[in-house]
Amino acid sequence: MRIRRIRPSRRSDRSGRNAGQRDAPDAAPSTPELAKEPWEMNEANLFSAGFWAMASGLPALIGHVLRLAWRTSRFDTSAAIVLNAVSGGFLSLGLLATTSVMQSLFTGGPTPDRVRDALPSLLLVALALALRSAFQAAAAWAQARLIPRIERAVELRLIELTTEVDLASYDDARFHDSLQRARERGTANAPVTARATLEVFSNLVGLAAVAVTLGVLHPVLLPLLLVTAAPDWWAAVRSARMRYRALWDLIASRRRKWIMFELMTDRRSAADVRSFTMRDFLLRQYDRVATVERDVQIDLARKETGVRLAGDAMSGVATGATYVALGLLLGAGAIPLEVAGAAVLAIRSGKESLHLLVQEMNRLYTEGLYFCDYLDFCTEAERVLTLSEKRAAPSSFERITVRDVTFSYPGASSPALSHTSIEIARGEVIALVGENGSGKTTLAKMLAGLYTPDSGAVLWDDTSLAEADRSHLWEHIAVVAQNPTNWPLTARENIAMGDGGEERRMRDAAAESGADQFIDRLPQAYDTLLDKRFANGRELSGGQWQRLAAARGFYRDARLLICDEPSAALDARAEHELFRAIGGHAEDRTVVLITHRLANVRYADRIYVLADGRVTASGTHEELMAAEGLYADLYNLQAEAYRTDQPDGRPNGHPLALPRPTTPVV
Repeated sequence: MRIRRIRPSRRSDRSGRNAGQRDAPDAAPSTPELAKEPWEMNEANLFSAGFWAMASGLPALIGHVLRLAWRTSRFDTSAAIVLNAVSGGFLSLGLLATTSVMQSLFTGGPTPDRVRDALPSLLLVALALALRSAFQAAAAWAQARLIPRIERAVELRLIELTTEVDLASYDDARFHDSLQRARERGTANAPVTARATLEVFSNLVGLAAVAVTLGVLHPVLLPLLLVTAAPDWWAAVRSARMRYRALWDLIASRRRKWIMFELMTDRRSAADVRSFTMRDFLLRQYDRVATVERDVQIDLARKETGVRLAGDAMSGVATGATYVALGLLLGAGAIPLEVAGAAVLAIRSGKESLHLLVQEMNRLYTEGLYFCDYLDFCTEAERVLTLSEKRAAPSSFERITVRDVTFSYPGASSPALSHTSIEIARGEVIALVGENGSGKTTLAKMLAGLYTPDSGAVLWDDTSLAEADRSHLWEHIAVVAQNPTNWPLTARENIAMGDGGEERRMRDAAAESGADQFIDRLPQAYDTLLDKRFANGRELSGGQWQRLAAARGFYRDARLLICDEPSAALDARAEHELFRAIGGHAEDRTVVLITHRLANVRYADRIYVLADGRVTASGTHEELMAAEGLYADLYNLQAEAYRTDQPDGRPNGHPLALPRPTTPVV
């Protein structure tokens, strides 16, 4: 998956530094993540939006929110809209009835008679306002039901998309920033945006009711009401734009700060932080980023205060001018006194609705910007995921073919695999060997359908994995990784991985991997929660986690078993037992084995030797040893470590076999 590229905006301060690099302490070590990359800068036209840009953009945003709300709950969405509309009708009725009340009170005659004549209109006003409050309460109830449903819907959609995109996306920094914007603010702001949308609609209904009332009383009164909205709207647009720009520019800095915070507080890194005396270094790194964020936020607060003061001043002037115009109309006889009195009440009510409307539109515009990040991410993800129609994935194969595959990680200067080709027959044990960075793990992930090649193809018989439904494909693949995920689940769930499965098969898999030896000693055996962050949880050692990962691979009824350094954390005895178990599974499965311990691959049906992303040799152990190439060199280097040709018994050629000093060192 590729997230849309953002055109660079070369904004910098007067000193020539990027915005994220201001006021960094000179003593702090350099932090490349703070330097603004082109893809981290927002498009300039996003921040140039003014009053009319906001006004024109809100309908589309409101449309997105209403469609989301409609898909989430048609009943609650309809109820919130209809009940708000009805409440606005009762507001208009109440204001118009107020005119009748004033007309009755301002006519000639005894006061008791005037009050008696006004009483029906007063009752109508009271009834209209009471019904308006009741319908508003009902609308709030529907809204309160709708918001949690929207929150759940957007979170689920984001998770569905992020778990479906190609694994290569997680190697792309652009993907991380787009995902972080959608996850950190987009999903959190979706319910806020929905609530603001409904509040905007509610206040628009109230404003429309006031506008209808003023239009009925006198057409000139309506423009006077609208004049009071312009200053508040201007301030809202400018403030929202400044805040969004500041937070956008801080994305990379906040990611760096979060990483530093996790390193200093996470249990997994606690020992290294102390043993390598990293505390002061990490604190300096954290303070560097926190200083940048603090300065940006203080500067933002200063600018927002200035905008708010200017908006309040202009709003006060506009309100005063409105009442002056109303007085002039009354003095010129353009409107009667009772209409003027009702107009004052209507304008005050309209002013309140306008104030609330501007507040909610400000919130809608601000939060909507982040919600749009979520929408953009989902739209792009859906577009990429539907580019090609997926074929049904095969459940088995006679042969796996990697044909002239080239693959590069995002941002890499050279390919991880270059024109690589191998073949694997069903039931074979294949070994991938080579030095670090040779492309072994990348090739294994290609075989598992986790990566899609830039060119070439990976075929199960005649089906290309790039065109296959990989969610179905992965049901027939098991992977035992070097660094398996330590799932915060029970031992049983760590083996079955969501599959209710068969108890006997689960216990057999644990026994084959040797995991049963420590699981049986846990407090609740297979039902023990394997995470000390939870009550009664237990933690495993690295070797125990690796045995559990092997049991996971053995449990799965997979045609292809990929073992990537499966014994890296095991002792010699456990390693021997594990490879014997893998050999037993090779009877009815195809096994791809990656390991640096070449003694474990000598009995493989075929060995592929990789270097710099290319297959440089292949054959059996005997054939590769006879060829005296890279494989033979690596094998002999490891074999020398076990020879005891030195007089003192130390291995011949071992790095520790150094001359001892013959005289004491003082």
